[in-house]
Formats: sequence, structure tokens, C-alpha cells
Amino acid sequence: MARALMIQGAGSDVGKSLIVAGLARAARRRGLRVLPFKPQNMSNNAAVTVDGGEIGRAQALQALAAGVEPHTDMNPVLLKPETDVGAQIIVHGKRIATARAREYAAMKPSLMAAVLGSFARLKQRADLVLVEGAGSPAEVNLRKSDIANMGFARRADVPVVLVGDIDRGGVIAQLVGIKAVIDPDDAAMIQGFVINKFRGDPTLFDDGYRLIEERTAWRGFGVLPWFVRAGELPAEDALGLGESRKPGQCKIAFLALPRIANFDDLDPLKLEPGVDLMMVRPGEAVPGDAKLVILPGSKSTRGDLAFLRAQGWDIDLLAHRRRGGHVLGLCGGYQMLGQSVADPDGIEGPAGETRGLGLLDVTTTMTEQKTLTRVSAVHEATSQPISAYEIHIGRTDGPDRVRPFASLDGAPEGAISSDGRVHGSYLHGLFASDEFRKAFLAQLDIAAADQPYGARVESALDALAGHIETHLDVEGLLALAR
Repeated sequence: MARALMIQGAGSDVGKSLIVAGLARAARRRGLRVLPFKPQNMSNNAAVTVDGGEIGRAQALQALAAGVEPHTDMNPVLLKPETDVGAQIIVHGKRIATARAREYAAMKPSLMAAVLGSFARLKQRADLVLVEGAGSPAEVNLRKSDIANMGFARRADVPVVLVGDIDRGGVIAQLVGIKAVIDPDDAAMIQGFVINKFRGDPTLFDDGYRLIEERTAWRGFGVLPWFVRAGELPAEDALGLGESRKPGQCKIAFLALPRIANFDDLDPLKLEPGVDLMMVRPGEAVPGDAKLVILPGSKSTRGDLAFLRAQGWDIDLLAHRRRGGHVLGLCGGYQMLGQSVADPDGIEGPAGETRGLGLLDVTTTMTEQKTLTRVSAVHEATSQPISAYEIHIGRTDGPDRVRPFASLDGAPEGAISSDGRVHGSYLHGLFASDEFRKAFLAQLDIAAADQPYGARVESALDALAGHIETHLDVEGLLALAR
């Protein structure tokens, strides 16, 4: 039976996911069989697992760091927001309901059994299970029905290390404040803390570090400097995609939809030295000099289509096409490009039908059944292989399907407009296929780098593990696990 250690955060986006990934790679180097686990995640960036379900993308990256295939037990409860107050509830990789926040709060206690069952199965397969919390244990208003932080830690008897983000400021108050507001029995589960994202001379924080130790009686396990290669790893927040602009290179723009999903499709493009990947944010116009505009996946196709129109992006896309530009729609973005999107049963929101952008002669009807599968395809235009996955609801058909984007075992997939400038596909993760990416970019007169994308990610994970080994007491952290 494996030992386990839980990494919780003093807040959201403090770096828990990357620290778990780095620790997983470091533990794997020590010869340990290590598996990642997150009881509950909220993300529209999902991965298809080996057992045919879906989990948060961060847990798939952590599985890669551990050298194992992602499995639904690694993230038994996944929430995929569809509106500001409602989300799709995924349990053990399958959708069980769509619920509003208050409804989900009532459901949570019943999900603890699923969480503990997954955790028990992982412990039987590993030497070490690294658990990632969600949000912060300081959210004491949510403690009664918690399954993601101290609720899980107490039930499963897993020791906790807190991560504080010094880059956003107030890290002393974050950590000392948590000790002050949480239940004393919860605080007893916390064995130490880590300071993350430090910039500059870490000795300047020595006094603050000691103050946290004194005020909390928790052990410090080190100060982790900012990891400069973090941008080479898939992230759960799409905002990171727009941070590495390369002015002067060929511009590829993508629309920042409110319910953007599976945006890690774009990560390989971000790393291409010849590509300036630009996020078009609300209130901004689609740049006139973009060679390609990408409509990414969406968790709420009709809702995001209405938002797109409200920004005037529909007009921008028509002008972009008239200038000779190219458009690529992926999954929900593919559905938006058609003549209409119908949801007669109200699966993604209110029942009804929405006029599409009309850039492809296809129509989409939402269906109850979700497609969740890994696929091997061949790009029709370049004959290059694509390793990808599908994760969508809806059935798309129409005249432009006679010009498929790709073929799956001889069957047509996706659609291309008659002028060849507008492409739509349900294939996620397609740009991670190196030869396809190179050939696709060549069609846009963009030269691709020779370094394989997978090797780049592996190299960054190795560097992350080395970074953590250098600056944190890894032996001390692993010794906490029980």
C-alpha cells in the first residue's frame, strides 16, 4: 500500500500543479512508482484517459511526469463550467449531471465515496500517491461539504504541505492567516509549507520565512524561485498562452472565448519560434495581419457564439477571409463555423438553435452522448499522420464534409470550405503531431522547428524536477508521506 502526501495551496494558481508534477518526476527518478491524484478539479481543459474517460489536463501532465498513462481515478470529480453559475459534473470520467453551484454543494457529500474509492485503487498500484488540492483550505465557508482539501485529507489521513505564492504578494498573511481561520484539527494535518515563484535574492525573505515558521509552528521546506520554463508545459489557464509574444514572426491569432476548452491544443504553436501566437481578448479586434485565426474549443458553443458576435469578431472573420486569410475551428470552434448550431434538448444550456458564422456549409445538432476517444488520423491535404483525441457532444454534417479535414480509418473527419481557406475539425491535440504541424505550417509559409514537441515537454519536466531538487528539501517532503 502506497504512502501519500497532499499539496494544497494558500490560494488558486499558486503553482500546486507544477510542484506535484516536479515532485512526481523527482520521485520517479528515485525508482518509486508514483501516481498523481486530485479529488476534485474545475477546468474546461481536459484529457482523454486510457480507460475512455476524461480528467483535468493538469493530472494528465502529472501522469506524464510520473511515466504512466492518465486514468480516470487520478481525477474522480471534474467540474466543467458551462455558465457563471453552472457546470457539467464528471465522475470517474463520465458526465452524470449539469448542476448550479448550490445544487453541486448539496451533491458533494455523496461524491466522497467516489473520491475515496479512486484514491484506494491508486494506493494499491503505487509506492507514492501525490495529491493536489483545489483552491485553498482558507475557504472555510465551504469546509462542511469539502471533498477537495481538508475534507479529503482528514478522511484519508493524508499529511498536507501548503504552497504560498510570493509573486502575487501577501504570502506571509496567506499562510499565517490560514492557520488562524481553519479548524485546529485541520491545521494539525499541515506539516509544512513551501514558498513558490520567488524572484530575486531569496535571502531577502529569510526574516519572513522564519516569521511564518514561528507563527504557524509549521516547517518550511524551502523557497522555490520562478521556474522560467513553465511556459513550455501545458497549463490549465488559457491566459498563459498569450504571454510569449514574438513580434516580427508570422502571426496566428486565437479568440479568447469565455468558455474556452482544451486550449492546450495551441501549446505546440506557442513554442514554434516562427509563430507569434496572439490571444484576441474581449474588446480587441482580430489583427489584420494574421495568417491564421483559430476558433478554439468551447464548453458552451452557442453561448460563446453569442459572445463572439457581441465582440464584432464575426465581422472581423469575414474581413480576414476576404483578405485571403485562413480560419481553423476546433471542436466547438468547428461547430460555430457552420450554418447553425441546434440544441433541441438543452444539453449545453437553454434549448434552441443559433445561427452560425456561415463560413462552412455544415450544421450541428447537440446530442446527449459524448464522444470520448483517442484516435489516429491522416490529414487529407498533406497525408501526414495525426495522433489526437475527440471530446465533444454534437453531430456535424453538410455539403462541405465532402472535403474532409482528415480521415479516421478511411472515414471522413471535419470539413473544408470550397475555397480551401476555412477548416473545421473535432481533433484535439493535433498540433502535438510533429510532422503534421510542420506540414500544416508550411501551407501558411511558416517554417517549423525540428525539435519534437514531446521531447520539449519531457525536457521541461526534467528541468522542473531538477529545479525542485535544487531549491526544496525533497527528501524531507517525501519523508512526510504516510
